[in-house]
Amino acid sequence: MKKLIETLKNIWKIEDLRTRIGITILFVAIYRFGSFVVLPGINPAMLDKLSSQTASGLMSLLDMFSGGAFSNASIFALGIMPYISASIVMQLLAVAVPYFQKMQREGESGRKKISMYTRYLTVAILVFQAPSYLLNLKAQAGAALATGVDWFWFMFPATVILAAGSMFILWLGERITDKGIGNGISMIIMIGIIARLPQAFFQEVSSRFTAITGGGLVMFLVEIIILYAVVCASIVLVQGVRKIPVQYAKRIVGNKQVGGARQYIPLKLFAANVMPIIFAQAIMFIPLTLAQWTNPENASWLLRTMLDHHSWLYNLIFAALIIVFTYFYTAITLNPTQMAEDMKRNNGFIPGVKPGKDTADYIDNVMSRITLPGSLFIAFIAVMPAFASLLNVQDAFSQFFGGTSLLILVGVVLDTLQQIESHLLMRHYDGLLDSGRIHGRGGVAAY
Repeated sequence: MKKLIETLKNIWKIEDLRTRIGITILFVAIYRFGSFVVLPGINPAMLDKLSSQTASGLMSLLDMFSGGAFSNASIFALGIMPYISASIVMQLLAVAVPYFQKMQREGESGRKKISMYTRYLTVAILVFQAPSYLLNLKAQAGAALATGVDWFWFMFPATVILAAGSMFILWLGERITDKGIGNGISMIIMIGIIARLPQAFFQEVSSRFTAITGGGLVMFLVEIIILYAVVCASIVLVQGVRKIPVQYAKRIVGNKQVGGARQYIPLKLFAANVMPIIFAQAIMFIPLTLAQWTNPENASWLLRTMLDHHSWLYNLIFAALIIVFTYFYTAITLNPTQMAEDMKRNNGFIPGVKPGKDTADYIDNVMSRITLPGSLFIAFIAVMPAFASLLNVQDAFSQFFGGTSLLILVGVVLDTLQQIESHLLMRHYDGLLDSGRIHGRGGVAAY
């Protein structure tokens, strides 16, 4: 506690850091305020059915990412997820389409063009998602619209407002990145997730101590222990392993062992970090979008199952997608040939392996072997909420036992601490930890 107080004092002494934290808090407050501003013409007292719909299933996950704005019929109801989806599509295009590959190699000008196309694609996604949301709103809370207002004429201005709301959230995130503490988009998502945590926690406590089969204090303590273990595992996953000793790598690929504990190859056990789970989650939201265009009562068994994020089929497909995307994202982010060439230019080598093609094949072989356990670990963390539900954990609280939400929380917190740590150490103040280093999602220590 004494070190924490001393650190807060040091943060206050640094004017630039103090200003950045203040700006971040201001923009976050604006975002949270907008989450409660209801669409014009909608009576918030008539949204009980919409709130019930988002209390469980895949809808609850989408509502969590929007910080409750989805169930509030807010101007920020669509949140930042359309921009995330557009960014994922652009990353895939940068791998598959030569035009975008060339653009990515153009440096700053290329990044600006890609950013511009990402915004255009975000608007296109919003033009599709906003009417989908409004159709679902009509089905769940049609009586909430003001008397005398026709839904057809209401949808056009409401679509514009929802699209503008999401683009404004994007603007807030960019301002946090430029003027605030950094990681603006991730910060927006994290705040939306955290906003649901207190309510979910007290609901879980209440259910354990009031329900006949709740289990009482013992079961609640078991939950907390499991949650603590999952959080620790998520921290390991997000931070990753920065380098692998050569002798262990050679054991993995079956070559002879070489000595020298200080010899390393620059590989990470979790090279893809949390990107595979974000990619997979974006795809798993597709059935939700399709469901909003159909009558839920007439939906097929497959569609209803895919809307239940605790069902075995949903989690099986989700885990499979994570494993596939882990291999895919590792392949596009790590180029063994380029790494081998860089090592050769810098007079580096792997003992017992010839420079050039043999080194590239060796690195590729190592990455193929270590990607599998990494992908399985990510998939296990992702489906943990489904296992938590088997212990009768409340749906809202079970989402913090793993999945995209927990990994984002851990990643953003570590990145934010790393930013603050850098400011403190740059001005010769003690850092946040005695070790003087915090690893962010990139696995790079801030000294």
